[in-house]
Amino acid sequence: MSSPHVIELTDATFDETVAKSPVLLVDFWAPWCGPCKMIAPVIEEIAAELAGSVTVAKVNVDSAPGVAGAQRITAIPTLFIYKNGVLVERSTGLASKAALLEKLKSA
Repeated sequence: MSSPHVIELTDATFDETVAKSPVLLVDFWAPWCGPCKMIAPVIEEIAAELAGSVTVAKVNVDSAPGVAGAQRITAIPTLFIYKNGVLVERSTGLASKAALLEKLKSA
């Protein structure tokens, strides 16, 4: 992960970050996942463009199995959007930048 605008969440930091972020986009991914690698640049672009208004985070499902299990992640990439600690959107698979921006706008 190379973007200064994207934070890495762990089993220890996930719940606190969800609770304190007004709008949060979470990308559940793994380094061996081809589609995850394809969507990563889009996630980083969104993080840079919306810095200050949306928190963007990634959860490596291999490094944070507790979070992945608790959130019932069965396929990746899976994207969650939280608003004030409440899950408002969940999608699995690739999504376009425009589609993700629209979902964040509606949140």
